[in-house]
Amino acid sequence: MSNLKYCQGPECHQHFTKDRLKGPKGNKHYETRRRSNFYYGNGNFCDQRCMYDWIEKFGERALDHFGRITQPIKCTGENAWVKDYDWRSHDQGGHQHYWLNKVTDERIPITQEQYDDNSLVRP
Repeated sequence: MSNLKYCQGPECHQHFTKDRLKGPKGNKHYETRRRSNFYYGNGNFCDQRCMYDWIEKFGERALDHFGRITQPIKCTGENAWVKDYDWRSHDQGGHQHYWLNKVTDERIPITQEQYDDNSLVRP
């Protein structure tokens, strides 16, 4: 059983490429691409052209439905923490992992296990 899915580009079938041309001789037609894996738009579009076709056609409606940003979103010292590391060879003691505050440049050392723990989102 295959898990093939169709490209969600509204104009995909109108991009005239050889891989979209289907059907027996004398009854050819262009079809939307179907693949097990796409690389654009979180795996929903076969290429950037199809992704941008969707945005052009449905982007305004999507923003109206899900809500437009009407005020700037701020990244402050309280929510600017990210995990980071300095690369070092084993001879130099290995990688140094730490929390980094992107606003204040403050660093807090952590272990590699803490760095790898995806449930930790702030120091």
